Amino acid sequence: MIPFDESYCLDSFRRLLAADSTTGQYEEVQRVVCAMLDELGVPYTLVRKGGVIADLGGEGEALCVTAHLDDIGLMVRHPNADGTLNVCPVGGLYPFYCMAENVRVHTRGGRVFTGTVCRTPNSVHVTEEELRAVAPDFRSNVCVVLDEDVKSAADVRALGIETGDMIALEPRCTVSNGYVKSRFVDDKACAAVLLAAIRALRENGLALKRKVYAYFAVYEEIGHGTTWLPADVKDILAIDIAPTGPEQNSDEHKVSIFAKDSRFPYHWGMTNELRQTAIDAGVDYVMDIFTPHYGTDCDGSILAGYDVRHAAIGPGTANSHGYERTHLDGLRSTYELLLAYLTR
Repeated sequence: MIPFDESYCLDSFRRLLAADSTTGQYEEVQRVVCAMLDELGVPYTLVRKGGVIADLGGEGEALCVTAHLDDIGLMVRHPNADGTLNVCPVGGLYPFYCMAENVRVHTRGGRVFTGTVCRTPNSVHVTEEELRAVAPDFRSNVCVVLDEDVKSAADVRALGIETGDMIALEPRCTVSNGYVKSRFVDDKACAAVLLAAIRALRENGLALKRKVYAYFAVYEEIGHGTTWLPADVKDILAIDIAPTGPEQNSDEHKVSIFAKDSRFPYHWGMTNELRQTAIDAGVDYVMDIFTPHYGTDCDGSILAGYDVRHAAIGPGTANSHGYERTHLDGLRSTYELLLAYLTR
């Protein structure tokens, strides 16, 4: 087994995080991935709707390994009368998981403005007790306050900010005692693991036992990342986070093999292959089930009607769709299982 290059994986993760990519706004992060594949000497094609498919070589029935680059975030619904922004979520972002977060507003004209997600009213000291107890709601008492001297909707529009502009949350990535804390571990950390595996394959001349694609998708968070696949794909393997919780087996120090999500079970035969690969390679793994609110890009491929086997693996991750946390051990175990499966 080629050792996990922790530094390369973390550097790749940070490079991906530096490109804001709220679902639908894919151009910048797509350019970053293309540059990284160019550095590795890996050929690739672009998907018309967005996304990158790298050809890792090999022959025979094709396996598609996918990790997604899109992030949950916000969109401008309209400027408010007081110069704040009324916003709506893109993907599964909930108000209680983004309050007081710094953001970047990307206009369709190419300008970027900073701001903060705030309650209205936004100061506890001048908020009535009954209002403090009300849950945050994007439609009624949550807004984005711009770091600009604006007092009206007209002031906001004069900056070029309008309905439909994208709002990205600040990732705030840090690593402490092996724990990786950041927004968008889901799924940019997994994309970084995939890149680390590709690098190991290329630099060490490891032989693939079948044809393999690496699909960096950009619409997973809204359900149609891999609803189109190359015609020769027979199997699809998603690399995605394994949410932790009181009823979960998943652990931040381990890789999870997904048995079922909120839609349906994963393919019995392919899942068993992954399990046996983990056992044979001595990878620290667990099996887990993710309900009632979880799915991967594999689901989109199945629902689109593709006759493929589907499976998913990923690092145990806490605080999903919030300020997420995993551990380098979990990323390493995911890498080890992926590399072992690609070369089994």
